[in-house]
Amino acid sequence: MKAYISVSFSKRKRLDKEILAIRECLSSLGINSLIFVDNYRFAANEEKEMMKQAMEDIDKCDFLIAEVSDKGIGIGIEAGYAKAKGKPVIYLRHVDAEHSTTVSGISDFSIIYSDSGDLKTRLLEVVKNF
Repeated sequence: MKAYISVSFSKRKRLDKEILAIRECLSSLGINSLIFVDNYRFAANEEKEMMKQAMEDIDKCDFLIAEVSDKGIGIGIEAGYAKAKGKPVIYLRHVDAEHSTTVSGISDFSIIYSDSGDLKTRLLEVVKNF
């Protein structure tokens, strides 16, 4: 099983602890993870190649985790694409972060966490049933 983790490119470093918690949780269940913003770099004029690659990667995954504590248009596009492909979408955000109505509205599961430990515990409860 494989999970696509969607996270803001520009705010990625601020979420290191949370991304680590997600990866550890998934790994403990034997689930591989793909973090698009960590795996690829595209120039500004390579937007078509970037989105083609993102869609191919989402197609190869079983579900998508959208970490929206820092909103990004790309997260919404990726989540929407996964949903359109019939893949479960998990909405994640820190309790102090602004709510994303669009991503939340298409998500199958919603996790609002207080810290990385809480995130790991809550995510495990959702994903262990996949």
